[in-house]
Amino acid sequence: MDSIGTNTAPGAGAIPFTAQVPGAPAPDLVTVSVRQGLEAVDIIRRGAGQAVPAVGPVLHDGSGDTLGFLVPPGTADAWDLPGSACTQTSGRGMRFGDLAAAPTAGGTGWLLPPEAVGPVTDPEVLRAALGEAARLIEAADNCR
Repeated sequence: MDSIGTNTAPGAGAIPFTAQVPGAPAPDLVTVSVRQGLEAVDIIRRGAGQAVPAVGPVLHDGSGDTLGFLVPPGTADAWDLPGSACTQTSGRGMRFGDLAAAPTAGGTGWLLPPEAVGPVTDPEVLRAALGEAARLIEAADNCR
């Protein structure tokens, strides 16, 4: 199975995505509701510098209920943000050979594919964006 490396580079929350490096640790995966996840993607993109994308690859599940952000290995060990979960993938199901392939009907696919965004998402950047997204959603829901 292909995996992702964790080389760190300077930039706005960027941790380079290194596909197809044998023996490199696999990323962890933070999952959130699709509503909160899409809001967080927008927040990160608005706050990112132009040089390096701050949001990394994002998976969209086939049911449309959740988004999954690839984050550096080891993130799951200390992740405790309510309304989200972070799991170690240990490379399970992480195949990046055909990244541009469209998801099959009802299957999981890329919202933001690795070749389009590059780095995995920095966990601190993601945590801040998810917190802001939750506050925005709560405020919007309370205005109804």
